[in-house]
Amino acid sequence: MKVVTWNVNSLTARWARVSEFLSSRQPDVLLIQETKQSEEKFPSADFAELGYEAVHYGQGQWNGVAIVARDGVSDVRRGFGDADPEARVISARVGEWRMFSCYAPNGRALDNPHYTYKLQWLDRLREEVTAHRGERLLLGGDFNVARTDLDCWDPSSFVGATHVSVPERAALEGVLDAGLVDLARRHQPEGPLYTWWDYRNGSFRRGWGLRIDYLLSDPTSAEDLREVYVDRETRKGERPSDHAALVAQFDRRAPAD
Repeated sequence: MKVVTWNVNSLTARWARVSEFLSSRQPDVLLIQETKQSEEKFPSADFAELGYEAVHYGQGQWNGVAIVARDGVSDVRRGFGDADPEARVISARVGEWRMFSCYAPNGRALDNPHYTYKLQWLDRLREEVTAHRGERLLLGGDFNVARTDLDCWDPSSFVGATHVSVPERAALEGVLDAGLVDLARRHQPEGPLYTWWDYRNGSFRRGWGLRIDYLLSDPTSAEDLREVYVDRETRKGERPSDHAALVAQFDRRAPAD
């Protein structure tokens, strides 16, 4: 089972990249963030032609999350209900898992109301994970938090900024403490695993990145993990997203008796 999370930074702008990725890499599941599309514009039929069922929670030119699965999806849930007016999370049953595609708020600045919203959003996600404790869970997405200084190319350049502040990191740890495993760090405890690079200043070429995209699972699913890697090719080439795809490969379990 190959599961990928990828913030595509506009599915309209990146459709050629996404369709080529599905055809060449053939993941079982693709969790997408920042579709920046309405429900009407979302290319469900195009995904179907590629052999995938897709479900989407859109908000026009902002936000937007989707789950794309080869074997289909069911029991789709969009958002946190009245608790969140923005299209930032969608979950569905995919095989034995409940999977989430997540796009956490950016936060903008430490004194911005959006930062408070970010902390509240992560806390609401923690509650959602807690409600599903004991199930097979897989969350993927752009959480807009560098979990530790190891996940930031130069922590000193982010002092007083979002993505590395103590409250943000504590909020992300709260999601993990609800019963999840950081799969990339389980597979590679040390070293950079950056998933985002600014378009400016040659950041990708210089290695000036952040790890803000994650795949998180319940402990049982983590035991089935074979490998995790950042597909750097998705950050190269013509008109790339500023994020690279993060890939996890799991061993398939035999069906229960």
